[in-house]
Amino acid sequence: MMLDTVQQFFQRVLSVPEGDGREAITPELAVAALLSEVLRADYDIDPAEERAMRQFLARRFGLDEASVESLVVKAEAQVEHAVDHFRYVSLLNEHFTYNQRVELIAEMWRLAYIDNELAPLEEHRIRRLADLLYVTHSDFIRTKLAVKEELGLT
Repeated sequence: MMLDTVQQFFQRVLSVPEGDGREAITPELAVAALLSEVLRADYDIDPAEERAMRQFLARRFGLDEASVESLVVKAEAQVEHAVDHFRYVSLLNEHFTYNQRVELIAEMWRLAYIDNELAPLEEHRIRRLADLLYVTHSDFIRTKLAVKEELGLT
């Protein structure tokens, strides 16, 4: 009886009220939000980076242009108000395989290197996200080097 009362209390306190403006997080939205974080890391969003992100989202999730645009707008709004990345990374850790998370880190590297240089803030952000996504340091480095070679930057 007492345990039920305590559980009900925590469910009430921790639940998100309906209509509070927070959108349900989907894997697509989580990926778009994390990629947006990488774009914003150096405080200079290049149009080529935005195009590359949209192309990746369309390819990865089979979305048309209007769906990608809607997803990006939602992701940017989420990132603007997010205090941390917990909601995004926990969902991806739950729903993505390890290899899918490594591929996401590789895509982050592609976005960061699209202007043929890597800003320290971009690298820091990718490192932090890789840690939160439980991507090993060796795979973090391996994907960085593979992307540099892929883009002819070695």
